Amino acid sequence: MKAARAKTPRRPALKKASPPGPKDPVGVYCRVRPLSCPDQECCIEVINESTVQIHPPDGYRIFRNGEYRETQYSFKEVFGTLVAQKELFDVVAKPLVEDLIRGKNGLLFTYGVTGSGKTHTMTGSPGDGGLLPRCLAMIFNSIGPFQAKRFVFKLDDKNGVDVQCEVDALLERQKRDATPVPKTSGNRRQVDPEFADMINVQDHCKVEEVDEDNVYSVFVSYIEIYNNYIYDLLEETSFDLIKPKWNNCNTPVRNGDFIPPQSKMLREDQNHNMYVMGCTEVEVKSTEEAFEVFWKGQKKRRIANTQLNRESSRSHGVFMIKLAQAPLDADGDNVLQEREQITLSQLSLVDLAGSERTNRTKAEGNRLREAGNINQSLMTLRTCIEVLRENQKYGTNKMVPYRDSKLTHLFKNYFDGEGKVRMIVCVNPKAEDYEESLQVMRFAEMTQEVEVARPVDRPLCGLTPGRRFRNQAFREELARKLEIRGGPINEETEEQSASEILLQNFPPLPSCELLDINDDQTLPKLIEVLEERHKLRQKLSEEFARNVLTFRTALRELDSNIMSKENYVQGKLSEKEKIITGQKAELEHLEKKIKTLEYKVEILEKTATIYEEDKRHLQQELESKSQKLQRQVSDKRRLEARLQGMVAETTTKWEKECERRVAAKQLEMQNKLWVKDEKLKQLKAIVTESKSEKPERPSRERDREKPIQRSVSPPPVPNAPPVRLRHRRSRSAGERWVDHKPPSNLPTDTVMQPHVPHAITVAAASEKALAKCDKYMLTHQELASDGEIETKLIKGDVFKTRGGGQAVQFTEIETLKQESPTGRKRRSSPSNADPPEDAADSEWTDVETRCSVAVEMRAGSTLGPGYQHHAQPKRRKP
Repeated sequence: MKAARAKTPRRPALKKASPPGPKDPVGVYCRVRPLSCPDQECCIEVINESTVQIHPPDGYRIFRNGEYRETQYSFKEVFGTLVAQKELFDVVAKPLVEDLIRGKNGLLFTYGVTGSGKTHTMTGSPGDGGLLPRCLAMIFNSIGPFQAKRFVFKLDDKNGVDVQCEVDALLERQKRDATPVPKTSGNRRQVDPEFADMINVQDHCKVEEVDEDNVYSVFVSYIEIYNNYIYDLLEETSFDLIKPKWNNCNTPVRNGDFIPPQSKMLREDQNHNMYVMGCTEVEVKSTEEAFEVFWKGQKKRRIANTQLNRESSRSHGVFMIKLAQAPLDADGDNVLQEREQITLSQLSLVDLAGSERTNRTKAEGNRLREAGNINQSLMTLRTCIEVLRENQKYGTNKMVPYRDSKLTHLFKNYFDGEGKVRMIVCVNPKAEDYEESLQVMRFAEMTQEVEVARPVDRPLCGLTPGRRFRNQAFREELARKLEIRGGPINEETEEQSASEILLQNFPPLPSCELLDINDDQTLPKLIEVLEERHKLRQKLSEEFARNVLTFRTALRELDSNIMSKENYVQGKLSEKEKIITGQKAELEHLEKKIKTLEYKVEILEKTATIYEEDKRHLQQELESKSQKLQRQVSDKRRLEARLQGMVAETTTKWEKECERRVAAKQLEMQNKLWVKDEKLKQLKAIVTESKSEKPERPSRERDREKPIQRSVSPPPVPNAPPVRLRHRRSRSAGERWVDHKPPSNLPTDTVMQPHVPHAITVAAASEKALAKCDKYMLTHQELASDGEIETKLIKGDVFKTRGGGQAVQFTEIETLKQESPTGRKRRSSPSNADPPEDAADSEWTDVETRCSVAVEMRAGSTLGPGYQHHAQPKRRKP
C-alpha cells in the first residue's frame, strides 16, 4: 500500500495572505514574582486582577519636570506573587492545548528581564510543574486511548507528514526494537527522579470533546537560538566535546576558539510556513517520555552565572509539540490514507532569554557578546510588533523586518494568522529593576494592540461519527457469543461437530468379530442395534420432514411479509424520491441564486475596493493639499511678518532721516542766526565803545578759523589754602563705557573733572569699541555766549541692530560750565570805562535778548546730536 502524504497547514495551499475574517488581539498576561528578601524595596504593585502600578523608587523620584510619577498598565489578567502554577495554566495555556487537539496552532512565550522567573514559569520546580509539563500531561490525558501505533505517522524533512501502512509501521517497530541503543519507550519503566516531581500532576486535566474517530501521534523537538544561530538540543553530538581548530600545519590553534556544533537553517515549505531544516523530531507516547526528551535537551542548553542571576539563560529555548491526526475509515479499523484528511498542528513553547544591561551584570568576553545578541533579538521582536501595530492601526503597508532575527523569522507565520499568540510578561518587583521593568511594561502594552487573524477550523471528513466504538462493541459482542458457544469456530470445525452430533444420537455398534462358529449372540445383537438405528433414522427423517415443512411455511410467511414490506418501502421510496427531486430542483434554484448573489457580492466587493482605493487616494490628496495649504498659510504669515518688519524698519528709517534733516535744517538756521547776532554785536560794539578804550572783539567767523583763548578766571585769594584737584564721578559708574573724546577738545584746568571708571577712551567711535560696552559718552565743547568754554557730556545706550551692527540711543546730557566768581554775567566785550546807565541797560538788553541761547540735544535720536534754539525771556531787575 502506498503511503499518503499530508500538508502541514490546515488551510488550502493557495491561501497565503491572512484571512479577512475575525481577528483576536495578542493575549498578554503579567506575572509578578515574589521578592527574594522581605526587606527589599518594591516598585511594582498589583492594583486589581487586570492592572499593575509601577512607581519609581526613592532614588528615581525626581524626573525632568520634578514630579513624582506613578504609571498604571493594564493586561488581560495579572497574576500576583501567590498565584499557583495550576491557576496560571488554566487561564493561559489550557485554551492553547484545546486548540492544538482541534487542529490549530499556538504560540506561548515568556518575556521579561533576567531573573524575573521566566524559566520557572515555563518549566516549574520539583513538586510544582510549570506550563510545559502540564501541557504534555493534558495532551496525553486527552488522546491516550486514541493514539496510533508507533511509526504509523512519519514526519518527512520538508515539514510534512506521511501515513504508513501497517506493514511498514511494523517493520519500523521491529527495526527499532532490534537496535541495541537505549530508547525512550512508552512502557512503564522507572522515571528519572531528577524531574519525576515536575510531571506528577494530580489534577488529570484533559480536553472534554476529543474526536474519538481519529488517531493521534505526538512529536516533540527542542532547539535553542544562541547568538542568532539555531542549534538542535536533541542531536546526538555532545555539546561539551572540545574540538580545537587546526591550521595548515596540522597543529591546533592555541587561541581558545572551538568549533561550535553545526547550526541549523530556516527553510520555507511549499505552503510558505517556516521550519527548522534537519531538526530532530521524536515520537513520544506518554508524558514521562516526552518530558524525558525535554530534560535531555535542557541539560544541553547554555546557561551562565551573572551578577543578577546565578543560572541565567544565554539563549532562547523553543520546545515544539506537533500533533498529527487522521480519521479512521468507515469500518473504524484502519487510518485513512487520503492526505487531505491528515492534520498537523503545532504548539510552540518559547522561553526567551532575559534582557539585561551590561553595566549591571558586569559581563565581559563571551557573556558580553551573548548579552548583545540577546538584546538585539529582543529589539527586533519589539520592532516587528511596532510595525505590525502601525500597519493595523494606520492602514500602512510597511515591511515587517522578520528576517533581521532568527527568532522573529521562525514565528512570523503566527503573526500572519497561523494560530493564537499568548505572552506572559514576568516582572521582578525589586527597585533595582525599575528601569528595565518600565521598558518591559511599555512593550507589553504595545503588544496588546496587535491583532492576529483567527485560524479557520479544519474541514469535516464526512464519515459517520462514532464508528470506532461501534466497531469495538461489535467485536466484543461477537467474542462474547463465541465464548458462550464454546469458543471461536471455523468452517471445518462446524462440519466435524455436525457429524459428531449426528453419530452421537445413534446407539453404539457392538463388536462384529466372529471368533467361534457356534457363536449365536454376536449377530442377533448386531441385528438388534441396526434395527434400533433404522427406527431412529426413520424418526429423524420424519422429524426432518416436519421441520422442513415448518421451515418452508415460515419462509413463505417471511416472503409474503418481505414482499408487503418491500411494496410499502417502494411506495415510501417513491414518495421520498419525489420529495428529493423537488428539493434538488429547489437546491439548484438556490444554487443559481447563490451564484448570482455571489457574483453580485463579488462585483460589490470590487466596487467597494475601488471606492476604498479612491477614498484612500482622495484622503492622501486631501492631506497633501491641506499640508500644502498649511505651508502656504505659514509662508504667508512669515511673509506678512517680514513685510511688517520691513515696513516698521523703513518707517523708523525715514523717521530718523526726517529728524536728521530737520536737525540739519535747524542747525543751518541756528548758524545763520548766530552770524546775524555776531554782526549785530559787532555793530553795537562799534557804536557804543569809545575810540580809545574799547578794543575790537574778534568775530565768530574768525573764532571758527582760529580757536580763541578762554577768558582768564580771577586769581584766587592770596591767603586761601590750596585746593586739591578732584575728579567728578559720573552718576553712571559701575558699567562699561565708551568715552569718546574728539582730538579738537581743549583741556580745562578746573577742579571738577568728568571721570568714568572702566571706560574705553577713543578719539573716534568704532564698532569694535561699541561691541565691548553697553554705554556711550561723547564729550562736546563749545563757546558759550559769555565767552567761556561749555563742556557737554552726551550719554546714550548701546544696542545691537537687526543687521548685526551697533547703534546708540542718546538718553541724557550733562553740562559743565564755568562762571565768573564775581557773581554777575560777563559782558561780551570787556571795557575799562563805565558806560552810561542807559547805554549799559541797552547793551545788556540787546546781548541777552539775542545771545541767550540754550543748545541741547534732542533725546532718542540715533543719528547724532540735534540742536534747537530756546530763547530765554529777559528778566529785569527791580
